[in-house]
Amino acid sequence: MHLYLHVPFCARRCSYCDFAIAVRRDVPTEAYVRSVLSEWERWQDHESWGGSEIVDTIYFGGGTPSRLEPRGIATLLDGVARSRTVSPTAEVTLEANPDDATPERAATWRAAGVNRVSLGAQSFDPGVLAWMHRTHTGEQTEAAVEVLRSAGIVEISLDLIFGLPASLGRNWRVDLDRAVALGPDHRSLYGLTVEDHTPLARWTARGEVVPVNEDRYAAEFLEADAVLARAGYQHYEVSNYGLPGRRARHNSAYWRRAPFIGLGPSAHSAWDRQRQWNLREWAAYERTVAAEQSPVAGSERLDGEAVQLEELYLGLRTREGVPAERLPQEICAAWLGSGWASLSDGRIRLSPEGWLRLDALAAAV
Repeated sequence: MHLYLHVPFCARRCSYCDFAIAVRRDVPTEAYVRSVLSEWERWQDHESWGGSEIVDTIYFGGGTPSRLEPRGIATLLDGVARSRTVSPTAEVTLEANPDDATPERAATWRAAGVNRVSLGAQSFDPGVLAWMHRTHTGEQTEAAVEVLRSAGIVEISLDLIFGLPASLGRNWRVDLDRAVALGPDHRSLYGLTVEDHTPLARWTARGEVVPVNEDRYAAEFLEADAVLARAGYQHYEVSNYGLPGRRARHNSAYWRRAPFIGLGPSAHSAWDRQRQWNLREWAAYERTVAAEQSPVAGSERLDGEAVQLEELYLGLRTREGVPAERLPQEICAAWLGSGWASLSDGRIRLSPEGWLRLDALAAAV
């Protein structure tokens, strides 16, 4: 089993963000911990376990989990371990903003059991960070990496965003080179998208921002693939790169359709063919759990065809690809002829050029 905890609290909303967050100056750590552990208890006799007793990965996502009081992280991990066996080799990841990674916090995270941190760097350019409404500097990202390593957290992932509006004048290669120089174990690179109900969407609607064109978007994606390959990183999923042996085990479980439980507001859970999701807003979630009611807002059960489509799409996202027999021969031939895929060991694997067209290719199957 894999466990995800959604921590919604942020100091401010980033310009591109449409996630379920709650902007708070003072983070209600105690109320959050109490609510999540109460929800966790509801899962103990749930069918999703399927006889398993082992938690293999734990992921604190957000929002900004690093804004919780560090003792809250420790209490949550202790609560999980009281109810279920956490594997001694479990991957325990905490998403963090660079400005939260102080020596004191990092030491407490590590003592609590966190052994992997995903740093939301996004860029090193001060103008870009201000435009994004980020709360940190590029220098703070560099300092955070050293702080985490000094605390004994050796597995570090670094997030960057590409495909920014040309008007910002961002030098993508400079950001890549600065990230490479820090030598993190893992990289996640995400293309900027304009989501509804965000500051970026309003700026775009008013004509104040012109989204990046497709050619530049593709060029930056392919440049990252080349730069990181030369630095020894394996591009193992559309948005993710890892040094040998440093793939994100938690995220990889999603791509394998392994069972996972989501705790907290807006968190999703999945097992077998079943999917369910929690109330989105923190206030509603807290009230519901305090009333000893289920925070589940909705659910669905996938039919056989939906499962097959999901397996196909998730497989094509990864370096492992899918069995060639799952695809019509004419589609395989077209992808191979266009350089969008390769064929080996009976499996079709998309190339970086194919990944740029993933949604369209999957839809055509």
